[in-house]
Parts: sequence; C-alpha cells; structure tokens
Amino acid sequence: MISSIGAVAIGRNEGERLRHCLTSLIQQVDRVVYVDSGSRDGSVALARSLGVEVVELDTSQAFTAARGRNAGVEALRADGLPDHIQFVDGDCLLVQGWIAAGQAELNRDPTLGLVTGWRSEIHRDASVYNQMCDIEWHRPAGEIRSCGGDMLVRSTAFDKVDGFNPALICSEDEDFCLRVRAAGFTARRLPLDMTRHDANLTRFGQWWQRNVRSGHGFAEVGGMHGTHFVAERRRVWLYGAVLPLLILLALLAALPLVALILLAIYGLSWWRTARGLKAQGQPGKEAAQHAAFYTLAKLPNLQGMLFYFWRRARGQTATLIEYK
Repeated sequence: MISSIGAVAIGRNEGERLRHCLTSLIQQVDRVVYVDSGSRDGSVALARSLGVEVVELDTSQAFTAARGRNAGVEALRADGLPDHIQFVDGDCLLVQGWIAAGQAELNRDPTLGLVTGWRSEIHRDASVYNQMCDIEWHRPAGEIRSCGGDMLVRSTAFDKVDGFNPALICSEDEDFCLRVRAAGFTARRLPLDMTRHDANLTRFGQWWQRNVRSGHGFAEVGGMHGTHFVAERRRVWLYGAVLPLLILLALLAALPLVALILLAIYGLSWWRTARGLKAQGQPGKEAAQHAAFYTLAKLPNLQGMLFYFWRRARGQTATLIEYK
C-alpha cells in the first residue's frame, strides 16, 4: 500500500538548524510546509530557497506551536490532505528511514492514530542540560499515552479531533495525543531513531525557564485531562511548596532539628533519583548531577503552575514561555 505523506515543520529563528531540518524532510516526504512564527533571522527566505512552501503566522495573534502545526496542515489541505502527516520542530532533523518505518506501521495497523520514535541530542555532552534532554527523549517503546511534538499522524485521526488546541502555550502535544486516544485510536512508540535535536541549552536560566513552561503544562493540561500529570503535580506541590513552607515554619518556630529533618527529605529524593538513573545505565557522576537538577526542578515547575492559575483567575490570554 502506497500512502501519501506531507510534513509540517514549525520554527522561530532557528538559523542553520532549520536548513538541516527542511533538507532532511525534503528527502523523505512528498510535500513540506514550513510555518514561521515571526522569525527575524532569514528563516523564511531560507525555506523558500529550498523550495519549501512557507506559511507566515499573523503576528497580531499570540504564537503557539499548536497554532503553527494547525496552519501547516491547512496549507497541506489546500492541495489535498495526505494520508499521513509528519510533525517536526525546526530545531530537529529527521533520521533517514524513519518515514518508511513509520508509514509501514500505520498501514499495518488501522487502529493507530500516530506513531513516534526516539529523539536524541546532536550535541548531547555540550551541557548537563542537553544531557537531561537526551535522556528525556528516550522513553520505552510500545503503546504510549502521549508523546512530544515529533510524531507521524494519520490525517483522519487529526481531523477527528480537530487538530491541536491553539489556546495551549505548552504541552499541546500531550493534549493532542490524549484526545486522539479518546477518539478511539491508539498511539505507539517504535524502537527506532526518529529525529536528532539541537536543544542548545547552555545556561541555567534557560533550563529554569524550560521547567517553568513544563509546570504550566502540568497545571493546564493536567486540569483538562484529570488523570494526566497527576504524579508530576503531586511532586511539585510536595517538593516545591509544602516542604519549603514547613521548613520556613520550623525555622520561625525555632525548631532547627525539625527543619533539618525536613530538608533531609530533599536529600533522600536526590539519592533515590540518582540510584534510579544509575540503574538505567548512567555513569555515577552524571546520575548525581542530573538527580540534583531533577530535585531542584520542582521550584520552577511550581512557578509555572502558579503562573497558570494566576492568569486563569485574571482571565488573561497566555503568551509563550520561551527559553531559547
């Protein structure tokens, strides 16, 4: 069975990363649409020079990844929507052979709404933050509940759920997957390399802001899908809010021993996380470093969650939380 396929890449000021992304797509799919969110680095001209169709989002509206992906699909639809759509971020390149494998899986199993694979970092060891991204992308293969934005989607599944939710500023990919599954489709991660990613995270502030964005997603998408992000939200409330408050109260009450015992809970969390990472094959030093950041991440996560609740209470429209 031969199925038509198109690709939608989204980006903003990705520079040479975009060239690598679009070139990798052109080699594997029938049509490519690049959706630009107000770039000022020549991305639009670059895409057009490669013969790629470009959609420039209206700058009077807030940019979101969901809005960009939907706009790309509408551009594909103008000439007849392909059977399958590969979504990819502009800082990723598609691994050779992924499309053939992904399409074969979708054609083999008509219940599948989408397939995804493994993403890996191009410059994994450039920073501890890149290392953590690389580990984050490599999840177990098999049936999945949700995944990131790099995915190969059956167009009928996309239409059945009306695409991505453009109001979401983050975790729109998780929300999309959950709705696809609720519509009666399944989702699967194949044990194959899919994309190479260039996170380019070199500063602590970037890492912090990325985790603020994650926390916002925990609160918003978790609230929309009550059983999703439950464990993540509990950990954020415990380690980001409850324990710090109890430690502060213990200090104010002149109970330093109680404060130390409470503080030791963070040490226990770090130790358990480091032990788990080592059991997964990470070197000891790397596991210890990553565990420290995973423990600390609850604070920016809390900031993101509180930001979501604050803007919802004020009826404010969300704006992108950018970290690059």
